[in-house]
Amino acid sequence: MTTVTLITGSTMGSAEYVAEHVAEILENAGFTTDVQHGPEADDVPQQDSTWLIVTSTHGAGDLPENIQPFADALREQQPDLSSVRYGAIGIGSSEYDTFCGAVRTLDALLTSLGAKKIGQSLEIDIQKHEIPEDPAEIWIEEWKNLL
Repeated sequence: MTTVTLITGSTMGSAEYVAEHVAEILENAGFTTDVQHGPEADDVPQQDSTWLIVTSTHGAGDLPENIQPFADALREQQPDLSSVRYGAIGIGSSEYDTFCGAVRTLDALLTSLGAKKIGQSLEIDIQKHEIPEDPAEIWIEEWKNLL
């Protein structure tokens, strides 16, 4: 079965909690997971891989500090990600006009490098969902069926 590499970007820990929760759901469904909190680009498999990006948004639509080096390395190295399939979960607050800006930035970066998106992104609004794991749990049940 497919191995899913979960790549998190988090400032306060919400994205890490969501990633660990959905990883458990994926494992219970028979998938293998590898959760990487703010990884280096070289630590993430890039050939025939499935990624799940889980990131919060920091500041004015910025990437969290722990995932910024990953994104910077991808921009600098410009790897061919045409054999990477990915999904994306963003966490943010709709009280800001840069709601889920980080996941949208990563989504655009990955597609520009040839990665193929699986399904629709999930954008979790903490104004509506105090516990972000709840909508992520519903979303992952559908997303895993697309793998």
